[in-house]
Amino acid sequence: MSTPSHRRAIKNYRERLSERGIARFEVLGLDADRDLIRSLAKRLAEDGSDAARLRATISRSIGREPPRMGGILAALRRSPLVEVDLDLMRSRETGRKVDL
Repeated sequence: MSTPSHRRAIKNYRERLSERGIARFEVLGLDADRDLIRSLAKRLAEDGSDAARLRATISRSIGREPPRMGGILAALRRSPLVEVDLDLMRSRETGRKVDL
């Protein structure tokens, strides 16, 4: 268990990071990529023109768009069953008698 002074030091350190706009987070990756990810994070945290270039290059290479809202609804509207008149009513039967 950490001492009160240790907890206070961690709290102060994290507050200083927040003031600089830096967030602390954990990622999962291959052990071989550890140095690469750390150096990349360090360069991005400097927030200079080099960091902006890296962000743009990585964003282009990953090429993922942010998720859009309404994707399921749009897929349902594109369905070939949109104009089909389906009878979806279910018969209401009381069931059968079972001897227990």
